[in-house]
Amino acid sequence: MPADRNERTISDDSRPRANAFVFAPSPLLTVTIEQAPNGTAELHVHPGGQGFWIGRMASILGMDVHLCGPFGGESGGILVDLINREGITVHPVASASDNGSYVHDRREGEREAVVDISPPTLSRHEIDDLFSASLGAGMSADVAVLGGPHCDDAVPTDVYMRLCADLSALNVPVVADLSGPTLGAALEGGVALLKVSHEDLIEDGRAASDDLDDLIAAMHSLHKEGARSVVISRAADPAIALHDGVVWEVETPPVQSVDHRGAGDSMTAGLAAAYAKGLDFEDALRLGAAAGAVNVTRRGLATGQREAIEKMTENVQVRRLEKDHA
Repeated sequence: MPADRNERTISDDSRPRANAFVFAPSPLLTVTIEQAPNGTAELHVHPGGQGFWIGRMASILGMDVHLCGPFGGESGGILVDLINREGITVHPVASASDNGSYVHDRREGEREAVVDISPPTLSRHEIDDLFSASLGAGMSADVAVLGGPHCDDAVPTDVYMRLCADLSALNVPVVADLSGPTLGAALEGGVALLKVSHEDLIEDGRAASDDLDDLIAAMHSLHKEGARSVVISRAADPAIALHDGVVWEVETPPVQSVDHRGAGDSMTAGLAAAYAKGLDFEDALRLGAAAGAVNVTRRGLATGQREAIEKMTENVQVRRLEKDHA
């Protein structure tokens, strides 16, 4: 990534809007029941799924976002309209089945799942159409961002390997936020930046524990497998990153959390926006961490105001780890 910070800064609007392609294999229709200030119930209907949440934050950060995913049935038609209203361009791939959906009740503070309908497994023709549409949209992008599926059998893992390999061969930087089988497939294809949570690394058996040395060892392994750079989010603890052989620590101010869900997707969007804008890696870490920090102060997943995020970057501390863990 370019290192001339005098020419390109986090809030630089002198260039045309950067174009982001977002791979969203499992767009969801979400319904959340909230308690209104007067004690009555409120119903909130929104798009969901990791790909959409990443795309929404990327759009908030000023990117021209193009989202590609399968849409079908009543829920699919509603989703396309709702996502377009968010200022995101949808490249819909027709599916014979309805999209997945859920209903959550959060009137007591914690989310309680009322209904959770998993997305269907795509047919061979639908998978081919999804790949072709994604490759086409990705070739026109400044950065490609790959979100994970809502369930493991939504799409074959080789779709991630082929998409990463083809976009990388076309010199489109790929940012991936994945875990499980799709993570391994993406690494096989090669990614410019992998963002992953420490919980997922431990669950996948890629990190022995949440000990810092174990996580740093995991980053080096992920780099050897195909990730040029790696960022690991660690919940309330400082994130860590590996880039060009250097290990970094990223600390955000201790803001009060209203809802932690969506913080990781917001961080991924911030990192991708920085890559598309040509910022250096330190500023990419600042923007990603700031987007995640602002998100937890709100109830909406992957939401926030761009001005607040850009101001928050000034309070994010990025430093090299003193101890040599390599």
